[in-house]
Amino acid sequence: MNNCKNCNEQFHGNYCSNCGQPAELRKIDGRYIIHEIASAFNAEKGLLFTTKKVLLSPGESIRYYINENRSRYVKPITFLIVTSLIYTLICHYFKIGAEEFYIQQSDIEMPTLNLFITWMIDNNGYLSIIIGLFIAFPIRLFFRKYGFNLFEIFVLLCYLSGIASLIFSVTLIIQGIMHWNLIHITVLIVMIYDTWAIGQFFDRRKAVSYIKAFLSYFLGIVVISFSITFIALFIDIFL
Repeated sequence: MNNCKNCNEQFHGNYCSNCGQPAELRKIDGRYIIHEIASAFNAEKGLLFTTKKVLLSPGESIRYYINENRSRYVKPITFLIVTSLIYTLICHYFKIGAEEFYIQQSDIEMPTLNLFITWMIDNNGYLSIIIGLFIAFPIRLFFRKYGFNLFEIFVLLCYLSGIASLIFSVTLIIQGIMHWNLIHITVLIVMIYDTWAIGQFFDRRKAVSYIKAFLSYFLGIVVISFSITFIALFIDIFL
């Protein structure tokens, strides 16, 4: 008779009948680490599976995750963190900073705004979360009849932001190797992808869904851009 170290239930055998905890944990060694890494990237349940599904059929896949089965997908926040880390590592490897990016620092004396721009480019994960919050509200407003709450919409945007990070990562690899500036094209690709994905998530059969998706995306970007510029100007002028 064993006492479960997780729930303290008594059980016979190799696994707790109450919570499934093994009687003896596997020793952490090199094989364990390799197994964990392989599990994270396997094609049936992990980063590669989630990326494939969200990239090719975002609306259907994310609705399936929210409404039916969450076991096969990487969790949305984890997905965003991992993809943002990939983006950051690529930026550091190729030494790509704000000066090479699509948002050019202002020629006007606006040090705070330039500082904000540099921070946003260097912290893609945080930026994605902030942008997601601003876009979530207009999406909720335009698609309120579908019954998704802000948290579920935020899950949608986490997955889309993760895919955007991977798209930018591929662009930065090409830019680092070939020295082609493809950032402007990539921004357009991401905007088109997000519009398509949001529209598909709510109702892929209606053209108005994609119009509302674009308006939501555009409105969120405008509001966050205006807010950042206003705050930077206020700091530079009055502080």
